[in-house]
Amino acid sequence: MSTYAKMRTRRDNWRRRTAETKADLRYQTKEKKRMKKERDYYQEALRKTNKELDELKRQKATLPVRDKTSLVFLALQLFVVARIGFRAASRVLAVFAPRLGLAKTPCTQTIINWVTRLSIARMTGYRSPGHSGAPLLSGGFILLLDASIGLGKGKILTVLALDARHHLLNQGAPSLQQIICVAVAVNDTWTGESIAALLREVIACIGKPVAYLKDGGTDLGKAVRLLSEQGSTSVSIDDISHFVANLLKHEFQNHAMFDVFLRACGAVSRLFKQTILACLAPPKVSIKARFMNLHRLLKWAALLLEQSPRGRAAKGSLLQKLRDRLDQLPQCRRFINDFLLNAEPLIECQKILKTQGLSQESYDVCRPIVATIPNRFIRIRFISWLNKHLTIAQTLGLNEVGLPISSDSIESLFGVAKHHGTGELKDANRIALRIPALCGELTRQDAENVLRITVEEQQQWVGSLPSLTRQRRDVFARDGSLDNIQKNDAKHNVTFIAGSKSGQKGHNMLYKTVCYANGGDP
Repeated sequence: MSTYAKMRTRRDNWRRRTAETKADLRYQTKEKKRMKKERDYYQEALRKTNKELDELKRQKATLPVRDKTSLVFLALQLFVVARIGFRAASRVLAVFAPRLGLAKTPCTQTIINWVTRLSIARMTGYRSPGHSGAPLLSGGFILLLDASIGLGKGKILTVLALDARHHLLNQGAPSLQQIICVAVAVNDTWTGESIAALLREVIACIGKPVAYLKDGGTDLGKAVRLLSEQGSTSVSIDDISHFVANLLKHEFQNHAMFDVFLRACGAVSRLFKQTILACLAPPKVSIKARFMNLHRLLKWAALLLEQSPRGRAAKGSLLQKLRDRLDQLPQCRRFINDFLLNAEPLIECQKILKTQGLSQESYDVCRPIVATIPNRFIRIRFISWLNKHLTIAQTLGLNEVGLPISSDSIESLFGVAKHHGTGELKDANRIALRIPALCGELTRQDAENVLRITVEEQQQWVGSLPSLTRQRRDVFARDGSLDNIQKNDAKHNVTFIAGSKSGQKGHNMLYKTVCYANGGDP
């Protein structure tokens, strides 16, 4: 091949390779632009997705209140379940408002109105449209009766309903969530006749109970007897705590060392305060119904005396300081030991019977414990009480299930109602307004019922109640006088009966029956 031909061949090959290289470069450049564009698109999409995820995480971390029913339900939970006062509940909602999504938080008076309307809704038996409830505790119920005083002359009578099969359906003693308030009324005084009249109204509304559970009050006992004489026969159950307290009171109240022991406890309390021994001061025991909790004071005394063994104490030691402040407590050793030997078996039996109810099984568990009681009177009387109430359990068909024999739930209700949401003046009517709201399980349906109560309906119930706070304000006002007390006191007291449709009525009214759903069937 000539030189010219070789040169032309090399030139053509170079041109071909150059064209291919340019084509490859153009393709790569185009692909790089496309990939860059896609990369930028996906990076932007990733940033948006991460931002949305962060927003979703923030929303998940918060508890947005999207409607008024949720806000009412939350406020009621703070008062009823968490037991936070009205002012505190309003402040708590204000603190969490940003995380709850609240633009405006309810004030104290608004929460008070919601709790009051909760009581009204529960007693008037509000139900959602089309609701068809079963009768109140269709398996049979026990009425718990008790009365309590507030500040002033008003006395609060409360009637609670407890499922007779409580120990079959639940574990442990009855709590406030497992009882239903069927009546609460305030009156200047309660007699057997007036209590019986109120119970007749309750029975007309919710039906006849299988039994009454009460303490040893004569007025309550007379009311039950009057109902039995008039044909409304139901068995009567005596509260175990009051019975045990009366047993101990009968045996030890007149003991020679009883008053000496109480005076010594008072002296020890005074001598221990503001000293290094203040941590050993005696517990407080209520003077009223003292024997209900007196064993705590004697248990404290026994433990304290154990810290002072026989022998000489070093001068200036804590033991010497303790002995110098024991007053006459060492002379009461025998009384303390005798009391505890009789009380501790009774307390142990109470724990068993309150938790499990009185059944043949719990009866058999308690018999060996009762046999250890040294005092013959206390031992025989307590065995008689067990036999009597075991017969009642058999009559009601609860000897295998467990008969409720404690009214601690109504005592606990009074304690909570008096110290929660009542202010400094423990007004009986104000306490009574809170009692229905504190009973039963709080549900979202309750919040919906609260919103159905109108201002006019609330005024029918609480608009004309006598108020100690209002009386005080009217008297101490610039133009106030003592005559304002009588004007305010002439108003009607609280009267709540399950199924009633308006407030401020007398006790001789019969109300329409209300149905409650029974969610406890197995």
